[in-house]
Amino acid sequence: MKTVTVLGPSQSGKTTLAAALAALEGAPPSPLALFGGTAVTAFRYLGEDWAVLDCPGGGDALAWCGAALVASDAAVLCVPAEAEAAVLAAPYLRLLEEAGLPTLVFVNKLDAARDRMSEVAAALQTYSRHGIVLREVPIREGDRITGMVDLISERAWQFNDGARSSLVELPAAMRAREAEARADLLEHLADFDDHLLEELVEDRRPMDAELYEVATRVLQHHDLIPAFLGSASQGDGLNRLMKGLRHEVPGVEALSARLGEAPLAVGIFADQVKHLGKTVLIRAVGGEIGAGVQLAGGAVGSLVGLDGKTPVTSLPPGNLALTVKTEHLSLRDPLYAAGAAHPAPDWARPHVGGTRVLLSPENERDEARLSTALAKLSEIDPGLALEQEAQSGKSVLATQGPLHQRGVIEKLGQDFGLSLTLAPLPAALRETVSRPARMHHRHRKQSGGAGQFADVVIEIAPLPRGSGFEFSETVKGGAVPRNYIPAVEAGVRDALAGGPNGCPVVDLRVTLTDGKHHAVDSSDFAFRTAGRAATREALSAAKPVLLQPVDRVEIHVPGCFSGALVPLVTGLKGQVLGFEAHPDAAGWDVFTALLPAASEEALAQALGSACRGTAWYEAALDHYEETRGDAGTLAAAV
Repeated sequence: MKTVTVLGPSQSGKTTLAAALAALEGAPPSPLALFGGTAVTAFRYLGEDWAVLDCPGGGDALAWCGAALVASDAAVLCVPAEAEAAVLAAPYLRLLEEAGLPTLVFVNKLDAARDRMSEVAAALQTYSRHGIVLREVPIREGDRITGMVDLISERAWQFNDGARSSLVELPAAMRAREAEARADLLEHLADFDDHLLEELVEDRRPMDAELYEVATRVLQHHDLIPAFLGSASQGDGLNRLMKGLRHEVPGVEALSARLGEAPLAVGIFADQVKHLGKTVLIRAVGGEIGAGVQLAGGAVGSLVGLDGKTPVTSLPPGNLALTVKTEHLSLRDPLYAAGAAHPAPDWARPHVGGTRVLLSPENERDEARLSTALAKLSEIDPGLALEQEAQSGKSVLATQGPLHQRGVIEKLGQDFGLSLTLAPLPAALRETVSRPARMHHRHRKQSGGAGQFADVVIEIAPLPRGSGFEFSETVKGGAVPRNYIPAVEAGVRDALAGGPNGCPVVDLRVTLTDGKHHAVDSSDFAFRTAGRAATREALSAAKPVLLQPVDRVEIHVPGCFSGALVPLVTGLKGQVLGFEAHPDAAGWDVFTALLPAASEEALAQALGSACRGTAWYEAALDHYEETRGDAGTLAAAV
């Protein structure tokens, strides 16, 4: 069985293409839908078994593409027949470049095309380091595309609505255009074959069989990306695409070699199904798999076919099946060896989720259930990240975008019966002091028996941003015995955990300068209490100010959108540091800026519309800076 992933931007017709390929020999397709909008369809074509992995489109769903590509023999990038829409395919081309997977482009919706196919290919080429070359050219009658010509065999095909295309004579008006396009294709192929180059230099006509052999080799080595044409909804061009896949795509042996130390199986998609538990779609790679076989450190439960019913006793390399009652398998580490699970390659790992919210159950008694449900969900959703908010301890849900977030919340409600409350994630504010202060505090308490006595004098002073906290002492004459000084420092740290505005206090020095003790009533507890109280009083007197975190943000964006990010970032009170071409990704820029962390949610939302869902960002704390306005009001608002 050969497995192909169909991917591409939203509304490009991926699902229609997958269904149309599966129905080429008349059998109605029966796709298996799994969590996240993913699906798999198995079918037969010319006596061979095939499977198509269908990944949903859009930036929110890009995480699923990486998981599918790891287990695939090849990929079909489905794009609309519009040059202007090529930028929407940029994230997928970049992912495919990093994967090094044999890739074919299918220019879909040919029946509605207005642009020249050479313009579409040139627009796609902007975002690919590998050459994208047309394998077919359209036959036009006025504004309509009525057929196409295969540039290797030079056979012309006429489209017939709802029926197979028919072989026709190459129209005389097309011969010059076909010859030009064929010459371009042969020149590209000759870059990777010396014998073909020699034939072209000597003006000899190559044999078709030789050309197909070279085309197969350059596809399997991912040297070139061939572009096929058609309309999935009309059934046009599908046989040519499928025959290209059949003859040129390598088998599972190439996948095994690409994965290095080949695992026994690869996890692709998964779901949590009521009454069945975790169900994982796997593909056997390194050996035959059956029920009870050790996989990822545990025994495989039962295996069933893609219909979800038919028992599978033995799964040979290349074939797909669903695991049932194999709870230890996870998509977090989808490469399953016998004794352990291993992580996916770096290129297949999803971007850090930019949409983050605080998540809590409406009923407090559901806290444990929510924690369990999130843990289970994170094992079947590679794009989901779970964190914990430092101050409140609540769960932080990080998703790839608003659509992904909506799907996760719906899953938690439908399958786990949880009603949830979402709240914005507060910025991690800090406090510091703006001037020195000196404070004397005496802690004295008598309640029968031994009392409590501690007397301390401290001085606090601001430090440069990023300095953190320093504690020192200049006590003379044993006014505060040395064994009590650590207790004073502990009390100071207690007070700094929450300043006058309720935020952690940073960037200051606290110096213990003097004090008194009592031979009987002094203790570690008393000096810790005194240190805490003195620090709190000193903070209030030292004119506290609120600090907000400022992150260094790197936005990965197609170059055509870089200019639009300048007003976007400045409008969010950020500082543009510049942008430059990505060193490894054709057509991409890395846009760098400093941005208040509180503005990142707005950035994630704005990027979706400004860059048509193609951009993403990575953020890391750069520094803290003083906020404007009343500190207490700002802290309460956040």
